Amino acid sequence: MYKSVFKTLILILGLSTSVYGQEFSTLWQAHYSYNDIVDVVSGDSKIYAAAQNAVFEYDIFSEDLKTITTVDGLSGEQITTIHYSETYQYLLIGYETGLIEVYSETEESVLSVVDILEKENITPINKTVNHFYEHQGLIYISTDYGISVYDLERLEFGDTYFLGNGGSQIRVNQVSVLNDEIFAACSNNNGLKKADLNNPNLIDFSQWQILIGGNFVTINTLVDKAYAVRDNRALFEIDQSGFTQLFTLDILPNDTEVSNSNLIISTMNTVYVYDTNIQLVNTFQPNEEFDTSFTSATQIDDFIYIGSQDFGVLRSSISDNTFYTEIKPNGPLFNEVFRVNAETETVWATFGDYTESLDPSPVRRRGFNYYRDELWEDIPFDSVFGAKNLSEIAINPFNPNQGFISSFQDGILEVNDFMPTILYNEDNSGLESLILPNAPNFKSIRVSASIFDRNGVLWSLTARAPNPLKSYDPNTGSWQGYDFSAIIENALLDEFGFFDIAIDNNGTKWIGGYSNGLYAYNENIGTDPLRNIVSEEQNLPFPRVTSLEIDNRNQLWVGTFSGLRVLFNTSGFYDDPNPTLSSIIILEDGIPKELLEGQSITDIEADGSNNKWVGTVDSGVFYFSPDGQNTIYHFTKDNSPLPSDRINDISIDPNNGIVYIATTKGMLSFRAGGSKPEETLENAFVYPNPVRPEYNILGFNDLNDVNKGIKVSGLTESVNIKITDIEGNLVAEAQSNINLRSSSANYNFAIDGGTAIWNGKNLANAVVRSGVYLVMISDLDSFETKVLKVLIVR
Repeated sequence: MYKSVFKTLILILGLSTSVYGQEFSTLWQAHYSYNDIVDVVSGDSKIYAAAQNAVFEYDIFSEDLKTITTVDGLSGEQITTIHYSETYQYLLIGYETGLIEVYSETEESVLSVVDILEKENITPINKTVNHFYEHQGLIYISTDYGISVYDLERLEFGDTYFLGNGGSQIRVNQVSVLNDEIFAACSNNNGLKKADLNNPNLIDFSQWQILIGGNFVTINTLVDKAYAVRDNRALFEIDQSGFTQLFTLDILPNDTEVSNSNLIISTMNTVYVYDTNIQLVNTFQPNEEFDTSFTSATQIDDFIYIGSQDFGVLRSSISDNTFYTEIKPNGPLFNEVFRVNAETETVWATFGDYTESLDPSPVRRRGFNYYRDELWEDIPFDSVFGAKNLSEIAINPFNPNQGFISSFQDGILEVNDFMPTILYNEDNSGLESLILPNAPNFKSIRVSASIFDRNGVLWSLTARAPNPLKSYDPNTGSWQGYDFSAIIENALLDEFGFFDIAIDNNGTKWIGGYSNGLYAYNENIGTDPLRNIVSEEQNLPFPRVTSLEIDNRNQLWVGTFSGLRVLFNTSGFYDDPNPTLSSIIILEDGIPKELLEGQSITDIEADGSNNKWVGTVDSGVFYFSPDGQNTIYHFTKDNSPLPSDRINDISIDPNNGIVYIATTKGMLSFRAGGSKPEETLENAFVYPNPVRPEYNILGFNDLNDVNKGIKVSGLTESVNIKITDIEGNLVAEAQSNINLRSSSANYNFAIDGGTAIWNGKNLANAVVRSGVYLVMISDLDSFETKVLKVLIVR
């Protein structure tokens, strides 16, 4: 019954609700953290736990875990509370913004309810959803402005109650019903209010009376009594005869809930379980293994499930509080991924960050993660030798199990076989601390950007150091510093630091600075190895260069605080007395326009097809053709599963074309499909093979959906591919850099870097018949050839 109701009401309630959720493509995968739990509730032999912006459910019998994320249609905003309706099999999710989402468990779909979010007479700061209470098919929503009523049967809003004097907006923390009376726990000295639930005029504030004065944080009904907690930690019992103060808690609760006929009070350091007579059943505290803070708790049968800030949900027996089992989906340590590196078969993630003005504030005592074999592994802070604000990750190209992670406070952390082995600082390396004139003992080694060159030498940048550019050879252990005083006369004040570094085919190190624009350094240049581009006359729109990328044509793409530029001739840079950058000019509705004009750019990455991925501060992610003239995708939080339009970092796995996008609210990956070209055709192969009828991949029109189609992988940079039937008749043909997936020509067969995709249609645009087909590959540069066979069964 509920399936049909849910579908119908999504269509007809256009005036009161909006459906933001959609069937997002399986090209996306969410990589959210489930360590910090906001709320946990129970229902139908399952628990539901809300992390910062995603939810998971846990089946207590099968022990199966299922996540509900932005890929499933959630907004990605900060969750404040959740509620599960067993009657309707809906999970309600409330947000800091006032947004409410209704997840139908039977439909596995999300309905976004935007009435509160878009209500103009309520200021945004007052729209936070604090609690849901279900009674006779209605949800009473406690908010920072009052109470709103939502009908679960009709999926529409009813009345809103403003309970303050004169009908003003006041904060309501929680609502409960007892004996046909509704109780509201209010802040701002508005007390515990009550009213007759059958009163048809509850929108009149005068119909609500104060039962107990003060500030109340919770109210719950257990059997025939209600229990409320005031901000002085006093617990009150309310019945038909009045109210009684029972006792005082040690600290204020974060959450209270009636579950399994028990009253559960969750504080930061203790969860209390009381029976129907308010006799203490048991208490639960963090222990040495799980040293954390509690947020909420619920009970199913003889087990309690406790939300924590660091370990997901902790399960314990009601009768035994000495042992916990950790329950959570696999994910990174935190959602705030600052830097990501997917250049090898392992994905690395750090969470350190620094301010836009390159200050290590706040201090981040966080470890790092690596993702391998579809599993996130944690390296906690106590394993990184005290290295704070970990940021950039550089992987040794000759030893992919060796990484170097920059600390914007303590130097460089070396990691071997995924375990930290040494922290390089001013005592054991060539790294230098900044020097404060009045505090000579102050130490701060602020390493940001780093990269390996083709010889396996690590290059890094240290902010406010006398010799900011350093090189380190892991094979010899030798360090060297390079003098930038020709541009940076005062190391402490003339340059705050460096955002990025890229190395071109000539060995020139291109460096993005905070104050002095684009630096170039090449130690092999005899005269003036250090130069920079800093002025508007050189077509640099802003002297803060935030991102750099050398593409497959050895062109330098430059992201700034205010726009995008390109240096096409990197090889001739040192011969040019007045080098300038170029803008990318596109036609928009026939009018010439600068690509990404005024956009603050955070990262630029070139994929295997030389297409460009560009991250921005507030406009999401752009995916451009190699020359920037065509926009293949523009992903934002409104049209994709991205939880935020603020992009911290982007990295591409060259082996499979998966793009990892780190935002301020979580990381996702996108299967773009453009892998890196190979040196030879030795490993070229076609898949799936055979192509069976159940694959349902033939005849589609969008080659950008890499989950469909017939793929040919392991291609070199410049190939021609012909597909013929067994009799030699030409069926399809494609050539590198001509037949592109991003083209508006809608090819049936296209090549993207090291991978080609064929939709199974012939030159007449008809799906081919069953049979064996030959895939003949020719390298246009080396003249190497290879023939593959693929069987298609329809």
